[in-house]
Amino acid sequence: MATIQFREVTGDEDGLRLDRWFKEHYPGLSFGQLQKLLRTGQVRVDGKRVKTNARLMKGQEVRIPPLATDEKSQNAAPKRAMPRASDDDGEFLKSIMLYEDKDLFVINKPAGLAVQGGSGMSRHVDGMLEALRDRNGQKPRLVHRLDRDTSGVLVLARKRSIAMELTKAFRERSTQKTYWALVRGVPKPHQARISTYLAKYQAEDGDRMRIARHGDQGAQHAVTHYSVVETSGQKMSWLVLKPVTGRTHQLRVHTAYMECPIVGDPKYFNVENWEFPGGIQKKLHLHARRIRIPHPKGGMLDVSAPLPPHMQQSWNLLGFDESAYDPEIEDELGSED
Repeated sequence: MATIQFREVTGDEDGLRLDRWFKEHYPGLSFGQLQKLLRTGQVRVDGKRVKTNARLMKGQEVRIPPLATDEKSQNAAPKRAMPRASDDDGEFLKSIMLYEDKDLFVINKPAGLAVQGGSGMSRHVDGMLEALRDRNGQKPRLVHRLDRDTSGVLVLARKRSIAMELTKAFRERSTQKTYWALVRGVPKPHQARISTYLAKYQAEDGDRMRIARHGDQGAQHAVTHYSVVETSGQKMSWLVLKPVTGRTHQLRVHTAYMECPIVGDPKYFNVENWEFPGGIQKKLHLHARRIRIPHPKGGMLDVSAPLPPHMQQSWNLLGFDESAYDPEIEDELGSED
């Protein structure tokens, strides 16, 4: 027979809204059902009535009545459909794992796989994370994003407190991100800083970004450092890109702004009469190669991801030598806004 339960708020849950707490622990309970339980006093915190937006504190006790999501009372109220955790998803995520510890893990996201769902999008990283819920039912959290067609390092937090620390590191720009790209032409000079304003606009194929002026509606400052590593004559070049800011499509717009758009970019590669080299696939050649971020528990997390198959094929075709790249070049590009 279902009974009343009392659960203590953990340190990781300190500051979490009550409705979010229930969503994590009792995902089958709808928001409306929770509101009814609160109105009737069946759910209480430290014996007191509260609202859905109440902030919980470590050590507080939450009173939980028998719920319609309990196994023996499922017929008492409709249960919300939950995403199904697939064994295949779990195995796939393990196969692309670059690093993991008790607080976080890093994957090498393939090109073409979305980080989050959208219209008509059924397969994405966030959905797959259902397969990695821990013993307490906590699902790993996204802390940053990559474009769907961009491959490379993606950091994920195992719990809320770690996600907050990592998000703070991104916000305060104490994270160093390095991307590799294959671009049309050779930028001049070979090493420089791009500083512009970017604004979003609606195109036929969805949202795009454009170079804007300071003061334009929605304009945000965007800064990128770049360096040429190798070239294929004057036709193409391998760039190291280091974004200081993290605007939508920033690297793709900045390279196009230099008149050296990224090869295979369906949105920003607009060079007329440019012949696609034989043997190079028509896919976006942009890869999140490396990330250095303060670990919430101390020290610096430093993880690199190998090139995706289509970029490795292009590197081989053009004779670019990955081992010739000195990672210290990254640090010479600077990181000042």
